[in-house]
Amino acid sequence: TGQGNRLGSSGINAEYGVKEIDWTKMVRGQKVYEPPQYMSVNTAVQQILEHLKERGDEDGEVLSEDSLAVGVARLGSDKQTIISGTLKQLVDTEFGEPLHSLCIVGKLHALEADMLRHFAVDKSVIPVL
Repeated sequence: TGQGNRLGSSGINAEYGVKEIDWTKMVRGQKVYEPPQYMSVNTAVQQILEHLKERGDEDGEVLSEDSLAVGVARLGSDKQTIISGTLKQLVDTEFGEPLHSLCIVGKLHALEADMLRHFAVDKSVIPVL
């Protein structure tokens, strides 16, 4: 477990605002949109975990709740957050305000593993290479 998936790393940008219609106003004939909402790392991870559960693929050959990932928020700002761990760990980790991105980790180089360990929720889940 915690070895990543058999594929390369994959990125998910959770930073795009979603334009949702206000249905209470739509039924009155007014086309009004809600303010944009940004997907959080937690929501992205939760949706991935729900999909994995629905899929019923217990072997986790490509992806599982124990797959490593990195969640980032406000990258490049003074208030940036970088946290690594398993999907199971990241789903309940606080990342704060948007903008968020998520990277599903694949095969790791030793230097990458060292950096992930530096930002890990639990350093023991990051392999020592």
